[in-house]
Amino acid sequence: LIKWILLAVLAALALGQFITGDVLYGYDGRWRYPSRWIPPKQRTFTPAELALYNGRDPSRPIYLSILGNVYDVTRGGSTYKPGGSYWFFAGKDASRAYVTGCFKTHLTHDLRGLGEEDLQQIDAWNTFFAENPRYQKVGTLQLPLIDPKTSPPEPC
Repeated sequence: LIKWILLAVLAALALGQFITGDVLYGYDGRWRYPSRWIPPKQRTFTPAELALYNGRDPSRPIYLSILGNVYDVTRGGSTYKPGGSYWFFAGKDASRAYVTGCFKTHLTHDLRGLGEEDLQQIDAWNTFFAENPRYQKVGTLQLPLIDPKTSPPEPC
Protein backbone atom coordinates (compact mmCIF):
# COMPACT_ATOMS: atom_id res chain seq x y z
CA LEU A 1 0.00 0.00 0.00
CA ILE A 2 2.79 2.45 0.89
CA LYS A 3 4.50 1.67 -2.39
CA TRP A 4 1.35 2.63 -4.33
CA ILE A 5 0.87 5.84 -2.35
CA LEU A 6 4.49 6.83 -2.98
CA LEU A 7 4.09 6.01 -6.67
CA ALA A 8 0.91 8.15 -6.86
CA VAL A 9 2.66 11.11 -5.18
CA LEU A 10 5.63 10.84 -7.55
CA ALA A 11 3.28 10.62 -10.54
CA ALA A 12 1.41 13.74 -9.36
CA LEU A 13 4.69 15.64 -8.95
CA ALA A 14 5.89 14.55 -12.40
CA LEU A 15 2.55 15.53 -13.93
CA GLY A 16 2.78 18.94 -12.27
CA GLN A 17 6.26 19.44 -13.71
CA PHE A 18 5.05 18.41 -17.16
CA ILE A 19 1.86 20.53 -17.18
CA THR A 20 2.88 23.66 -15.27
CA GLY A 21 6.68 23.47 -15.30
CA ASP A 22 6.67 23.18 -11.50
CA VAL A 23 6.33 20.07 -9.35
CA LEU A 24 4.18 22.05 -6.92
CA TYR A 25 1.85 23.35 -9.66
CA GLY A 26 2.98 26.94 -9.17
CA TYR A 27 2.39 26.99 -5.41
CA ASP A 28 4.52 29.76 -3.90
CA GLY A 29 3.19 29.91 -0.36
CA ARG A 30 4.79 29.74 3.03
CA TRP A 31 5.19 25.95 3.07
CA ARG A 32 7.29 25.90 -0.10
CA TYR A 33 10.28 27.34 1.79
CA PRO A 34 11.54 25.05 4.58
CA SER A 35 13.29 27.99 6.26
CA ARG A 36 9.82 29.49 6.89
CA TRP A 37 8.52 26.44 8.74
CA ILE A 38 10.15 27.56 11.98
CA PRO A 39 10.11 31.32 12.48
CA PRO A 40 13.46 32.88 13.31
CA LYS A 41 14.19 34.22 16.75
CA GLN A 42 12.97 37.82 16.87
CA ARG A 43 15.44 40.49 17.89
CA THR A 44 15.49 44.22 18.40
CA PHE A 45 17.70 46.28 16.10
CA THR A 46 19.11 49.75 16.53
CA PRO A 47 19.23 51.90 13.37
CA ALA A 48 23.02 51.40 13.24
CA GLU A 49 22.64 47.61 13.43
CA LEU A 50 19.94 47.57 10.77
CA ALA A 51 22.14 49.65 8.46
CA LEU A 52 24.60 46.72 8.34
CA TYR A 53 21.95 44.69 6.49
CA ASN A 54 21.63 47.03 3.51
CA GLY A 55 22.80 44.61 0.82
CA ARG A 56 26.34 45.92 0.45
CA ASP A 57 27.85 42.92 2.27
CA PRO A 58 26.93 39.75 0.31
CA SER A 59 27.55 37.58 3.39
CA ARG A 60 24.66 39.25 5.25
CA PRO A 61 20.93 39.02 4.54
CA ILE A 62 19.09 42.13 3.39
CA TYR A 63 16.67 43.65 5.90
CA LEU A 64 14.27 46.56 5.71
CA SER A 65 11.91 48.05 8.24
CA ILE A 66 8.43 49.46 7.91
CA LEU A 67 6.52 50.80 10.91
CA GLY A 68 9.33 49.45 13.08
CA ASN A 69 8.91 45.85 11.88
CA VAL A 70 12.08 44.37 10.38
CA TYR A 71 11.75 41.93 7.46
CA ASP A 72 14.31 39.76 5.69
CA VAL A 73 13.86 40.62 1.99
CA THR A 74 16.89 38.71 0.71
CA ARG A 75 14.58 36.51 -1.38
CA GLY A 76 13.53 39.64 -3.26
CA GLY A 77 16.46 38.96 -5.56
CA SER A 78 18.26 41.94 -7.01
CA THR A 79 15.37 44.28 -6.13
CA TYR A 80 16.85 45.22 -2.74
CA LYS A 81 20.54 44.83 -3.63
CA PRO A 82 22.65 47.90 -4.46
CA GLY A 83 21.47 49.26 -7.79
CA GLY A 84 18.12 47.48 -7.51
CA SER A 85 14.84 49.30 -7.98
CA TYR A 86 14.07 49.34 -4.23
CA TRP A 87 17.60 49.34 -2.83
CA PHE A 88 17.03 52.64 -1.01
CA PHE A 89 14.65 50.84 1.42
CA ALA A 90 17.31 48.32 2.53
CA GLY A 91 18.90 48.74 5.93
CA LYS A 92 16.52 51.40 7.25
CA ASP A 93 12.96 52.28 8.16
CA ALA A 94 11.66 54.44 5.33
CA SER A 95 7.95 54.10 6.10
CA ARG A 96 7.13 57.61 4.85
CA ALA A 97 8.63 57.02 1.39
CA TYR A 98 6.28 54.08 0.73
CA VAL A 99 3.42 56.55 0.20
CA THR A 100 5.12 59.79 -0.79
CA GLY A 101 7.44 58.34 -3.41
CA CYS A 102 10.16 60.77 -2.30
CA PHE A 103 13.08 58.38 -2.25
CA LYS A 104 15.72 61.01 -1.47
CA THR A 105 14.22 63.14 1.30
CA HIS A 106 11.52 60.90 2.83
CA LEU A 107 13.56 57.82 3.78
CA THR A 108 12.41 58.22 7.37
CA HIS A 109 9.99 56.74 9.88
CA ASP A 110 8.58 60.25 10.56
CA LEU A 111 4.89 60.02 9.65
CA ARG A 112 3.88 63.48 10.87
CA GLY A 113 1.73 65.39 8.43
CA LEU A 114 0.46 62.34 6.55
CA GLY A 115 -3.26 61.83 6.15
CA GLU A 116 -5.35 58.87 7.23
CA GLU A 117 -5.34 57.40 3.72
CA ASP A 118 -1.53 57.57 3.61
CA LEU A 119 -1.28 55.84 6.98
CA GLN A 120 -3.61 53.09 5.74
CA GLN A 121 -1.40 52.61 2.67
CA ILE A 122 1.69 52.29 4.85
CA ASP A 123 -0.15 49.73 6.96
CA ALA A 124 -1.05 47.86 3.75
CA TRP A 125 2.65 47.75 2.83
CA ASN A 126 3.45 46.39 6.28
CA THR A 127 0.79 43.70 5.77
CA PHE A 128 2.29 42.90 2.35
CA PHE A 129 5.68 42.16 3.89
CA ALA A 130 4.15 40.28 6.82
CA GLU A 131 2.08 37.98 4.60
CA ASN A 132 4.41 37.55 1.62
CA PRO A 133 5.83 34.00 1.64
CA ARG A 134 9.18 35.23 0.33
CA TYR A 135 9.79 37.62 3.22
CA GLN A 136 10.06 36.90 6.90
CA LYS A 137 9.81 39.09 9.97
CA VAL A 138 13.06 38.91 11.92
CA GLY A 139 12.47 41.53 14.60
CA THR A 140 11.69 45.12 15.43
CA LEU A 141 13.55 48.40 15.15
CA GLN A 142 14.13 50.79 18.03
CA LEU A 143 12.91 53.87 16.24
CA PRO A 144 14.63 57.06 17.36
CA LEU A 145 12.34 59.62 18.93
CA ILE A 146 11.31 62.51 16.72
CA ASP A 147 11.76 65.95 18.21
CA PRO A 148 8.26 67.51 18.14
CA LYS A 149 9.87 70.95 17.78
CA THR A 150 11.21 70.05 14.34
CA SER A 151 9.10 70.37 11.22
CA PRO A 152 7.83 67.30 9.41
CA PRO A 153 9.62 66.51 6.15
CA GLU A 154 8.83 68.96 3.35
CA PRO A 155 6.71 67.65 0.48
CA CYS A 156 8.73 66.79 -2.59
